[in-house]
Amino acid sequence: MEVPSLRQVSRTYWWLLLIRGIVAVLFGILAIIAPVVAALFFIFLFGAYVLLDGILSIVVSLQERNTYSRWWVLLISGIAAIILGIFAFFQPGVTAIALFWVVALWLIISGIFELIAAFWLRALGIEWLLAITGILSILVGIVFFIHPVGSILAIVWLIGVFALVRGVILLIRAIRFRSLISA
Repeated sequence: MEVPSLRQVSRTYWWLLLIRGIVAVLFGILAIIAPVVAALFFIFLFGAYVLLDGILSIVVSLQERNTYSRWWVLLISGIAAIILGIFAFFQPGVTAIALFWVVALWLIISGIFELIAAFWLRALGIEWLLAITGILSILVGIVFFIHPVGSILAIVWLIGVFALVRGVILLIRAIRFRSLISA
């Protein structure tokens, strides 16, 4: 079996890079210009995922009820996921804040444990790196708690900038790959 060369691959799939680049640029522009809309998109995507996961969990639990004695745990999990998915669609703002608070709480808790680990590892001489990470994690978590909406919008804006830059790079690659066809 012959392995295709980069030139052969680029000739065949350059247009996929072009499409990815266009989508990334459009999403990046949307996230920068309208971060609330982009945040809503993320929440609706989360809601769709959780809703589908809940439906599939219920289907699997019902199929397993004759072979697994704790099938009902998956059933309850599926029902909870469906409720959360529906809630995300009807209350996206509340869902966004709640998810963000979970992230903020995780940052604070993980920061505390990093500080504890830094204290325990002080004999190794690398504890200061872990301590800095722990302090930053705690500070970011606190900022997220104090300013959740502003933090969400800032993160969406940063994702938008990333998507825009990545999209431009993908477009440049697509154009360069396309030029290999004539070479």
